[in-house]
Amino acid sequence: MDAERWIHLSFTWAGRSFDLDVAESDRVYDLKIALQNLTDVPAERQKILGLVKGKLPTDGEKISNLNLLDGKKFTLVGTPEGHEIKDPSKLEALPDVVNDLDVDFSANPAAAKSYLNDHRNQRKIREHTKKLHINLINPLRPGKRLLVLDIDYTILDTKPLTSGSLPPQECARPRLHEFLEAIYPHYDICIWSQTSWIWLETKLVELGMLGGGRNYETSMFTVFSIRDGKEMKHSVKPLKIIWNHFPQFGPANTVHVDDLGRNFALNPNQGLKIPAFKDAHMPHSRDDQELDKVARYLTYIATTHADFAEMNHKSWREIANTLPP
Repeated sequence: MDAERWIHLSFTWAGRSFDLDVAESDRVYDLKIALQNLTDVPAERQKILGLVKGKLPTDGEKISNLNLLDGKKFTLVGTPEGHEIKDPSKLEALPDVVNDLDVDFSANPAAAKSYLNDHRNQRKIREHTKKLHINLINPLRPGKRLLVLDIDYTILDTKPLTSGSLPPQECARPRLHEFLEAIYPHYDICIWSQTSWIWLETKLVELGMLGGGRNYETSMFTVFSIRDGKEMKHSVKPLKIIWNHFPQFGPANTVHVDDLGRNFALNPNQGLKIPAFKDAHMPHSRDDQELDKVARYLTYIATTHADFAEMNHKSWREIANTLPP
């Protein structure tokens, strides 16, 4: 890859002057986040004046396409926001996970490769690797594979847990602990959530999961993808952040289970998608058997495939249905 070109910018806000540098591979979205970090003005409240002629392009536009000169000056207008930390259990309404923007990246390996090789995304991986704080509950075991496991709407119904409308154990996907016990002989377990560590730890304690597996938390960042010819931005879970900290893991021995396929954007071959678990109080949810199927499949590939690197888990359910219970 060629070296990235950086552009130095200056701006004024609330009578104060600021400087920042942006990379040409960054997006308008990244510029807004940088402004927010400097001023506490949320991106949706920002009015950026004098940076470009006319209306500022959409969040997905590359900085290189703005034709900015080094030293460009502009003005930011907007009201800052406080740093209040809200307890999720005290929120009156929590939104469901919306899956209408989901994308199957395993069906387009060329697109996935372009996202992974993008200067910006590579830099984000390095930045998140550097700032990541590891919460390693128990030592990792030599020779085990790695299971990266999403939590919200994958192994629990998040809404009733955070609102307190159901007891924690009733929010868990059926047979969660049987699932963990079945895969534990073969896999160390990484819980990856968008939730801050304090709330993630609380969830795991309430579900009775802490102490029964190998757990550490990592971070996500936003990428820009194309769906139906239109650009969209969404969070991803780049496994390389984990692999950078734990080099014994990599494409050859990692599987990532999640209810959102778009989280696999930078690692499509490692992604195993299962349906979201919701409405935990309903009879059909209590009959959910997904984790039993996933356990059969993960156990099968751990005992039959020495190298996961070239696998595609898209047909995992069909394979699981052929395996004995």
